[in-house]
Amino acid sequence: MCHCAVYVCSSSVRQERGRGDVRHCSHVIREVGSAAHSLRSQKKQKMAQFEEVSQKSKLHPKPEGLTLQYGTAGFRTHAKHLDHIMFRMGLLATLRSKKTKSTIGVMVTASHNPEEDNGVKLIDPMGEMVTVVWEGYATQLANAEQDSLLKELKDIIEKEDIDMSEPASVYIGKDTRPSSASLSQAVLDGVSSLGGKTHDYGLVTTPQLHYMVCCCNTHGSYGSPTTEGYYQKLSQAFLQLTQNVPNRTDDQKRLLVDGANGIGALKMREMEPFLRSELQVVLSNDGSSGKLNHMCGADYVKVQQKAPQGMNMGVGERCCSFDGDADRIVYYYTDSKGCFHLLDGDKIATLISTYLKELLTQAGLNLQIAVVQTAYANGSSTRYLEDVMKVAVCCTKTGVKHLHHAAQEYDIGVYFEANGHGTVLFSKAAQKQIQELVKDSNTNDEKKHAVKLLESTVNLINQTVGDAISDMLVIEAVLAIRGMSVQDWDAIYTDLPNRQLKVTVSDRRVIDTTDAERKAVTPEGLQDTIDSLVKKYKNARSFVRPSGTEDVVRVYAEADTHESADSLAHEVSLAVYRLAGGVGDKPKPLH
Repeated sequence: MCHCAVYVCSSSVRQERGRGDVRHCSHVIREVGSAAHSLRSQKKQKMAQFEEVSQKSKLHPKPEGLTLQYGTAGFRTHAKHLDHIMFRMGLLATLRSKKTKSTIGVMVTASHNPEEDNGVKLIDPMGEMVTVVWEGYATQLANAEQDSLLKELKDIIEKEDIDMSEPASVYIGKDTRPSSASLSQAVLDGVSSLGGKTHDYGLVTTPQLHYMVCCCNTHGSYGSPTTEGYYQKLSQAFLQLTQNVPNRTDDQKRLLVDGANGIGALKMREMEPFLRSELQVVLSNDGSSGKLNHMCGADYVKVQQKAPQGMNMGVGERCCSFDGDADRIVYYYTDSKGCFHLLDGDKIATLISTYLKELLTQAGLNLQIAVVQTAYANGSSTRYLEDVMKVAVCCTKTGVKHLHHAAQEYDIGVYFEANGHGTVLFSKAAQKQIQELVKDSNTNDEKKHAVKLLESTVNLINQTVGDAISDMLVIEAVLAIRGMSVQDWDAIYTDLPNRQLKVTVSDRRVIDTTDAERKAVTPEGLQDTIDSLVKKYKNARSFVRPSGTEDVVRVYAEADTHESADSLAHEVSLAVYRLAGGVGDKPKPLH
């Protein structure tokens, strides 16, 4: 570009010799010189930036030989192995921000893992999980040895054609783990070493940080990017939904909440005043004593199928548990015989989707609603949704990102994993139709009432990610509006007894699946064996899938009785052991 401009200019000088042309020529030369100077200063700036990365990365050295994989949950391991990872995720978030010209989030948490662990997740501009390609970059950057960190960094910049002169903005949040303060500082160091700007939110739930990022990048149209803005948006929608429910007693407003001794408990305390006693929360495991996730929290309750420690449950009382970073929720109660009843993600999806379907019918809105499940969804929930409620059900691979992506294909997509992580997505078109009907003065009273409830429900749901606090308020509002007790909700359908087992194998990659992980393609003969075993039992099904993180194969079986489910799971485990290269002892019968 430079040579061409000077050449044209000097040629015109030779031809014309006019004073004006000479002035024009020197003007062009000055411009070329200034462009060259600008390029030189950009280069200097870039060199200085990389020098700062090089110097600061020495304060966050990578332990030699340590390799970690960025998965659905981000990075997650013992906190002592994570300092270098956090610094490098600060670097990556800065690059992602420059690339997307948007604010990016970095959340320091290990969710439902023990307190000694920690982890980190990156949040994309609309509050969604980071893309698969960038998950790859995260792994690449995290595992680069100290002396090749700059090379890997430059490789990403080149591949993505990132303009390093673009500004960068990164939002950072952390949970209550003892290690979170120093690890989030490492993220801040990473961002600042590449010249990025940060907003440190300190202690927030994971869904709150997703919400903040979305608010920022939608310029406030999704809400105000503060914790107070979050509380106001959700509480206002909740109060609008429950204000017209007649004769709600204090007992009906009372809810026992297990905060898992984590950030969710802290934020629930902050939110209580906004709910104006319309929900009377009795908080246990609030972090004032016990350890995070220890014998409490959604994961403990789901896996152990029993109430958390530290919660005094009365017979039939409605209870729920958050997990460590408050992005999962499960409900439960005990009956008069002392039996424990769990209402997991399947029951939550069923309650919310049937409520939404009824409102759509009452409002006369022709919008397609679907429930997205994985192979782990209980067969009874699938049958109830499809056969009784006539709600479309779509099955996808395990993992929140697969569910979220599939839910985006519908006007209204409801997704919950059985573990209680999930939300509802409303397409732009669906939201537009709802808003237009609210404003339509010709709408009759019944339609107007239904569509206003829909509008408030949209505002109450955190569409960016599963959110225990938002999901809890949706469930409480739906139960109130429909006049249902937790027992009524539980009785919608009865879960089929099921059993999950795992079989250790020499290489999990020998198992390849299709049909949303419900059928095994390899090794040869395994699916035929499973099919013939399933035929021996009533209302039965079974599938196997490789773990994403270790050399084990996960086995799921369900049938009409506990004994049959256990027996089928054991027989399928033996088939996996025999055909897929099992190691160690043969799977033993459960009884």
